[in-house]
Amino acid sequence: MSRIGKLPINIPAGVEVKQDKDGVITVKGPKGELSQRVDPSIKVNIENGEMTFEVDENSPVNIKQKQAFHGLYRALVNNMVVGVSQGFQKTLELVGVGYRVSNQGNILEFALGYTHPIFIQLPPEVKVETKSERNQNPVIMLESCDKQLLGLICAKIRSFRKPEPYKGKGVLFKGEVIRRKSGKSASAK
Repeated sequence: MSRIGKLPINIPAGVEVKQDKDGVITVKGPKGELSQRVDPSIKVNIENGEMTFEVDENSPVNIKQKQAFHGLYRALVNNMVVGVSQGFQKTLELVGVGYRVSNQGNILEFALGYTHPIFIQLPPEVKVETKSERNQNPVIMLESCDKQLLGLICAKIRSFRKPEPYKGKGVLFKGEVIRRKSGKSASAK
């Protein structure tokens, strides 16, 4: 049995959880609506404002795979419940001379030291806000109810300029510390 899979999920007030016959769990709350298909080897019980996950012993899937699914689907559904009730936020910081970002609606425009600006269209489920203050690094604040989508977008934005260890420049998460390297040392003659 999975240690994470055994933990029950408390369903907060204002969040509605439904399960279809096909094994699709739909979670609806004040921040949005999400759905996830659950493998048939995992049984989901929704009672008294709590959701529990159990391994179906009669399914043909091997035991290691069932245990992995047990923790996986519990974690995915828990992220959905937290997302539709509270939401998730990520903050990215652009460190480097001349690095800029601006947004118009859900379109972000980056100036990251290339010869051309970089544009990215964000999905409508993601809310974005940019801040550029004098003598401070530009900041991008992303908010969504879908944790997977938010992580995917952050990874895409970071791929434009990955943090590098010599000068510490690039797109970083707020508060992230980059391990610095010393660079070349002068040869002694």
